[in-house]
Amino acid sequence: MHTSSHTVLYDPDGLIEAELPLDREPHESLVTAVLAWTGEDTLATRDYEQIALQLTGHARALAADVRRRADQLPKSSGPWALAAVVLREAEGRLSATLEGTVRCVQNRARLVRALYERLDRLEAALAPERVVPSGG
Repeated sequence: MHTSSHTVLYDPDGLIEAELPLDREPHESLVTAVLAWTGEDTLATRDYEQIALQLTGHARALAADVRRRADQLPKSSGPWALAAVVLREAEGRLSATLEGTVRCVQNRARLVRALYERLDRLEAALAPERVVPSGG
């Protein structure tokens, strides 16, 4: 007898994920707090690992969003090229092993910040140009 209540979804294009809004405010607050840390490690290693995992998961979702937005632009455009550079950097950083240290958590926080900056610039590049009314 099979009693699983789980459903496996096949979504090779990431369309389900694209419909979910990013929960930006709490993650930006976490990034701000993490980057304000100075001095010695004051939390337990497991706490740092949990924060790093949270930031890593959000960075992956952000990178996917940046990739989707960049794919809407011509590959010859400047915003697309800059997004490609940021995404390559993100792949490298996200492939690094997580450590329960302030340094590791702050590196993940910097990555989240960089991805949000790139996402904002892509959204601005995709926004329709405002038409200036002519006086007349």
